[in-house]
Amino acid sequence: MSVITIIVAVVLVLIVCAAVAWVVTTRRRKLRERFGPEYERTVEAKDSRRAAEHELREREERHDALDIRPLPSTVRDRYAQDWTRVQERFVDRPDDAVHEADRLVTTLMSERGYPTEGYEQQLKDLSVEHGRTLEHFRAAHEVNDRSSRHQATTEELRGAMVHYRALFEELLHNGDRPRESRA
Repeated sequence: MSVITIIVAVVLVLIVCAAVAWVVTTRRRKLRERFGPEYERTVEAKDSRRAAEHELREREERHDALDIRPLPSTVRDRYAQDWTRVQERFVDRPDDAVHEADRLVTTLMSERGYPTEGYEQQLKDLSVEHGRTLEHFRAAHEVNDRSSRHQATTEELRGAMVHYRALFEELLHNGDRPRESRA
């Protein structure tokens, strides 16, 4: 082997390594951007970053196969009215209002095309498009569970309503931020 052949081989190996590193870094950055805080949560829950990224890509594939659809304005208006009624009930029956908020969010998810077969799967499916508001859903769900056992304070129930509202608004407005009311 000549010195030139060795140099060419080394340069080719370096180029391939740089290309692989660029692809891995780009994929990781895109996953972080898409999943937000859910990226780090998944990495912490898995044995390795590679396993976490594999799971997140699987979530994306499942999500892409779902028929997620925007809501017509009349349906959005109906859900907004339902939410207002749930909030009004909070004053007299906070436990019931939180349970109803949970049901309303689940119904809205279903209407948008998200499967609702179980809480953990709901988290995974929502994480693809709503990773930044998923902590709200987790916090609200935890209080809702405690409320079922009569272990939540009124202040915790109030917080759960705020958390449910964050995800509700995002789902209601097709993932976009709600528009400010027009004067």
